[in-house]
Amino acid sequence: MTAFVPTRTDDSSHTPDEGRPHSPSPPGRHTSRIPRIPRFPRPPRLPRITATDLSASIAVFLIALPLSLGIALATGAPLQAGLVAAAVGGLVAGRLGGSPLQVSGPAAGLTVVTADLIHQYGWRTTCAITVIAGLAQVGLGFLRVARSALAVSPAIVHGMLAGIGITIAVAQLHIVLGGSPSSSVVDNIRALPAQLAHPHLAALAMSALTLSVLLAWPRVPGRVGQILRTVPAALVAVAAATTTAALAALTLPKVDLPSWRSHALAGLPEGPVLGIAAAVLTTTLVCSVQSLLGAVAVDKLTARRPAQQGRSDLDRELLGQGAANIVSGTLGGLPVAGVAVRSSANVQAGAVSRNSTMLHGVWITVAALLMVPLLELIPLAALASLVMAVGIQMVSLHHIRTVTRHREVLVYAVTTLGVVVLGVLEGVTLGIAVAVGVALHRLTRTRITRSVGPDGVHHVRVRGQLTFLAVPRLTRALHLVPPGAEAVIELDGSFMDHAAYESLHDWQSAHTSRGGSVELTGRTGARLAERHVKDDDGQTAHCHCRPWTPWRNHHCESTETPAPGGHASGHQLASGISSFQRNTAPLVRGELARLAREGQQPSQLFLTCADSRLVTSMITSSGPGDLFVVRNVGNLVPPPGEESGDDSVAAAIEYAVEVLRVRSITVCGHSGCGAMQALMNTEPGGARTPLKRWLRHGLPSVERMTAEDRPWTRIAGRAPADATEQLCLTNVVQQLEHLRAHESVARALEEGVLELHGMYFHVGEAQAYLLTETTPSDEEEGELFDRVAATALHDTQD
Repeated sequence: MTAFVPTRTDDSSHTPDEGRPHSPSPPGRHTSRIPRIPRFPRPPRLPRITATDLSASIAVFLIALPLSLGIALATGAPLQAGLVAAAVGGLVAGRLGGSPLQVSGPAAGLTVVTADLIHQYGWRTTCAITVIAGLAQVGLGFLRVARSALAVSPAIVHGMLAGIGITIAVAQLHIVLGGSPSSSVVDNIRALPAQLAHPHLAALAMSALTLSVLLAWPRVPGRVGQILRTVPAALVAVAAATTTAALAALTLPKVDLPSWRSHALAGLPEGPVLGIAAAVLTTTLVCSVQSLLGAVAVDKLTARRPAQQGRSDLDRELLGQGAANIVSGTLGGLPVAGVAVRSSANVQAGAVSRNSTMLHGVWITVAALLMVPLLELIPLAALASLVMAVGIQMVSLHHIRTVTRHREVLVYAVTTLGVVVLGVLEGVTLGIAVAVGVALHRLTRTRITRSVGPDGVHHVRVRGQLTFLAVPRLTRALHLVPPGAEAVIELDGSFMDHAAYESLHDWQSAHTSRGGSVELTGRTGARLAERHVKDDDGQTAHCHCRPWTPWRNHHCESTETPAPGGHASGHQLASGISSFQRNTAPLVRGELARLAREGQQPSQLFLTCADSRLVTSMITSSGPGDLFVVRNVGNLVPPPGEESGDDSVAAAIEYAVEVLRVRSITVCGHSGCGAMQALMNTEPGGARTPLKRWLRHGLPSVERMTAEDRPWTRIAGRAPADATEQLCLTNVVQQLEHLRAHESVARALEEGVLELHGMYFHVGEAQAYLLTETTPSDEEEGELFDRVAATALHDTQD
């Protein structure tokens, strides 16, 4: 038997990962909102450590250990600083952060920033800057501005990361070749030909070995490859280079970890105030943006899990990252941020809670204290090649294709070049300036043309945003339309300011007063404003309705009442038909004519309840010809052989599958179903009315719900509101089982040409819930439901 478990894409920003119950106010108590002083979020109670968390923590530790040493080497910081940052990122950010599965530590994106700070101010002042940046992050977290930070253009973020990646790769290439890099990218590029002419062969050999293993390890084929890939490629590459160097007794610079007794801690910042402030701003910006983007990426990775924990709390994540930077800087560690490589490895390894992140910090601490002799055997060339590979991967071809498709390649290129040549803060500032310039250029770039069609209709087309800057050109084009002519104004833009609106509206009023007609449309021909029409008395009537606008319970905001003795329902029907013929029919006539010629070719059968509140085209965003809809009381599917003279549902199923060749069938239940209420309230015996005879097909749903071995449904993380909602949900699952028993459906499922879906629509919340099928090996054998699609009113897309 199968259960149905949803995939949650909830847009709430809280993190219900620890399941702390909400305590409602006592009855009668005053509950008005009182301003409170923000407090640092109390760390949630940790769940018990699971086997998946333990194995995931080991996998992340094996990746983080060599990368932390390599990043410390690339920045010029003491190598212990990388281990300190990795341990603090796991323990502090993992404990306090709002993204439970994100792994924090020293990040490659901070390498250039930190290296520049060490070069200018020294190590102890760099640690102090890290502490101050952490305090700034905590302040931003209390101000709850984390989500607004995601408003930065992706082209700028990807350009920043690409510039940092290029800087890292060029600098580490010198170490790969056996030399020493300088602090300037330009100087490193100039010195590269001489370094290539005189490489250190032993260092080059170990670097080549490391890179070869990094590339080849994930590509080992077959079952052997699947087993080998359980060990991280970075660890295998560094281990192979270390073993080879030790066995061959090569003379190479190796990791040097001084005694922890001589480890340098943070000191008071020394340097110009403006320079320190700029350094703090840069560190805060890079750490925060990288961590927040990483948290969003982790949400996307976990979105398809059957029982995911909800979206990350970005403000809390900012607080956790700030606390980690305060601790790391105080203890002499590198700046801390969320790391994409380790986070994705954590998710792919099956981590289910923040315990895996924290345990990885514990393993880093143990290694830093007990594995020093082993770590000091690692050649620096192996770590440099590892970090160089990470830097190259930061220049993503996928990101370049994406920004090119969205016409933001100029912003990406300027940001990348600015980071490489000038620095991170300067490059990002330059990228923001270019992005603003591009946006203003698009806003002011408006093309206005006028043409006359064969039917004598004057078409004025506006391409782009309609602002006050385009008003002179717009008025010139409009004044070329002769008085009394029929005009169509086609607006292809998402913005119109007040000046443009007033100019267009004034011309429209003047033109119609002289006997002309004006129609405003979008580029696809969808009407934006209605023409003035004449009523039966010859008077001009202004209809306030617009086709395809959000439905609002009334067809028109008219105060007209039916005549005495008239029938309101009949008047409403006639008014609705008239409105369709006038407003909607012109928009759909072409599509319906095509369907009339070609015949119906729906892609799915939609079986739902006859409840008047369910508008199938609205909740599925479908149009004519998309759905083959079957509606009955209670969205019931009688099992084969039990129809007792009523073959309507079975006939519709057979026709949809065998003749129309639909690719999916959806059974949709809804909240407050009167049929389910009647089914629960029906007493045994009594008269066998047509309704009772029909509702007997829902009795298996009642039996399924009341079975003691089946847990009650959970929907969007909560229990059903009452037994009726529980029955509405269970009935969908039961009717899907009835559906499978039909011969045509079973045959199509076996051939793989048909899919079955369950759906639940909560009328009061306007929320749709989609059921996805899982195996009984999941956490619960019973049905679990969760929201997968919210209405536009709830859509706060990141």
